[in-house]
Amino acid sequence: MSEISAITEKIKKFRDERDWMQFHDPKNMAVSVMLEASELLEHFQWKTIDEVEKYAGQNHSEIKDEIADIALYLFELADNLGINLMSAMEEKLKKNELKYPVEKARGKHTKYDKL
Repeated sequence: MSEISAITEKIKKFRDERDWMQFHDPKNMAVSVMLEASELLEHFQWKTIDEVEKYAGQNHSEIKDEIADIALYLFELADNLGINLMSAMEEKLKKNELKYPVEKARGKHTKYDKL
């Protein structure tokens, strides 16, 4: 069993022991991913790069928890929709390699349709 499969099973066990599947439809799971992402972003709002580096070091545990919340919801959402997350990420990386060839994209933040 892969690590992703193992953690997904733990997530489902946690959810099912609490009878929460009734609340975990795709729309609510997607909303939850975004809410947690917003909570992560809040840690960095209005800070300079230097302030972020210092803040991240001092608040590592809180930031780690927000990232974990995002991943927990995302892994469950993918599972609920029958999406193999590892395969989906591999496929997306291949698509991105085509959209952002090294010779055009290296060192640039330009969107693929403007390269």
